[in-house]
Amino acid sequence: MLRKIECYIQPFKLEPLTQALVELGVDGMSVTEVRGFGRQRGQMVKRRGQAAPKPEIKFLPKLKLEIIVPEDMVDAAVVLITKLARTGTVGAGKIFVLPVEDAIRIGTGETGHTAIA
Repeated sequence: MLRKIECYIQPFKLEPLTQALVELGVDGMSVTEVRGFGRQRGQMVKRRGQAAPKPEIKFLPKLKLEIIVPEDMVDAAVVLITKLARTGTVGAGKIFVLPVEDAIRIGTGETGHTAIA
């Protein structure tokens, strides 16, 4: 079965991550510039001990990577993404792994694993 790895990362992490994924054997990926927020609503510093007004929500710039890989490559790809995208701070990103029922290469009609290779 094929899997889709969808991850949201900091923009400055793209170059080393792309190179490492290609070396791992990933044959292609899509990258989209997105903006979003998580648990902290886009605030980079939490206020402690203060009754602060409700903070405004800030959408922060991220990159969304979409990769389709065979099931046996998922664990290695996730470990690699986690290692190389980690920043040590809040807001480093998220990884999602989803099942892919099929893939079809439009130009040739190839399906399944051959369509992504």
